Amino acid sequence: MKQILVLLLLLSISTTHGQNRIGTGAVERLYEQYCLSCHGPDLGGGLGGSLLDRSSWKEVGQSVSFLEYVREGNLDAGMPSFKDALSNKEIRSLEIYIDEMSQKARREKTPVVRKTGNRYEAGGYRFEVETVIEGLDTPWSIYFFSPSHALITEKPGDLRIWKNGRLGPPVQGLPTVLAKRQGGLMEVAAHPEYEQNGWIYLGFSAAADNARDPDAYMTKVVLGRLNGNQWVDEEVIFEVPESFHTPRGVHFGTRFVFQDGYLFFSIGDRGVQDQAQDLSRPNGKIHRIHDDGRIPEDNPFVDKSGAYKSIWTYGNRNPQGLDAHPVTGAIYSTEHGPRGGDETNLIEKGLNYGWPVITHGMNYSGTPITDKTAAPGMEQPLLHWTPSIAVCGIDFYEGDVFPEWKHDLFVGGLASQELHRLQIDGDTVTDHEIILKGEGRVRDVASGPDGYLYLVLNRPDKVVRLVPVQ
Repeated sequence: MKQILVLLLLLSISTTHGQNRIGTGAVERLYEQYCLSCHGPDLGGGLGGSLLDRSSWKEVGQSVSFLEYVREGNLDAGMPSFKDALSNKEIRSLEIYIDEMSQKARREKTPVVRKTGNRYEAGGYRFEVETVIEGLDTPWSIYFFSPSHALITEKPGDLRIWKNGRLGPPVQGLPTVLAKRQGGLMEVAAHPEYEQNGWIYLGFSAAADNARDPDAYMTKVVLGRLNGNQWVDEEVIFEVPESFHTPRGVHFGTRFVFQDGYLFFSIGDRGVQDQAQDLSRPNGKIHRIHDDGRIPEDNPFVDKSGAYKSIWTYGNRNPQGLDAHPVTGAIYSTEHGPRGGDETNLIEKGLNYGWPVITHGMNYSGTPITDKTAAPGMEQPLLHWTPSIAVCGIDFYEGDVFPEWKHDLFVGGLASQELHRLQIDGDTVTDHEIILKGEGRVRDVASGPDGYLYLVLNRPDKVVRLVPVQ
């Protein structure tokens, strides 16, 4: 019984996002033991100064890092040295804890978004949230053929056709989806030349055929066609050998980008963090294949002995957002961090994005992962969220209904229930704001062919769009 209770505790930690654990766990006890007597129970100050406003810090971040300051201390300022009491990893976890509590304090004083009644005001516009599609069960992804025709995946394993305001019954004949915990039917997209070839792509979690362990599963990609409400002509274009399957139920990634005849897609680390650095493993990577499943000859590790040939980048924890800039073609991802350290990254050939050697986060339990946020040969995110927002689907806006938002990147947050707007110039986020909060968990974002911005929400399960008002 004791072993079962421990297992249930570990599962709850792994599935509860850091946004919901702010100020808790082992790091809170560290703060109480070493910091509270000087900086107060709410970090607002006492014998020592307030920790809630980094802009007021006189040395840290200016002439010395947080790690160096805490390790070495400053007796003139009344700060003792903690190098014999705290490890570098523990000091890093305390820094994340301070960031969490600082954000919590700011949000208690200042609303995250401007909202009057049902109307939001952000990004130079006033807009309302209008419900478009209801009657869904955990929708995950949406793909538009036209303003009145779309495909929607439901995580339990169904694909639905929405047409002329009507949501059809589940499509028949779909591949077998193993839907449990974070796995299920996830991504859907049509080929860029759909009008000529009719190809539709699905990404989902599945067990191997005749699996020895029916509970072990992995991300799989197939293409097929629709004949009315029937799925036909299916071809598997990506699946991994059963030896790479795992019963761990987290971090499947599974987003698509089509570009120049290639399909880019993501697979998370599947809860085995060190495998993200292992080029012989498919998990913790972004992959690139031809749109018919062949391996491109110029993939970065195609000639490396033992490497998984479809890998495009590695060191990726759980990329659940992937999109290409509509003008430059540059590919960007959003990636779940642990507790802290959600990221936006510019995805480029062969690069290592660092997980878990470097991260801006810590474990959900409040214990540290590493003291390193940077290392040689590992990429820095363009932007990171600490605390985490539980980033998910993203899309560059391409419509004309909100002309000032043209080509801005919109990022959904699950646990935070937020929609973020990022202005990006190459490898720099030049501006960032939250434009919506509290409507539901934002699972996917889509720039609709009618010029509106659409959101796939969970809890409540529906599709909405942003509509400008005078």
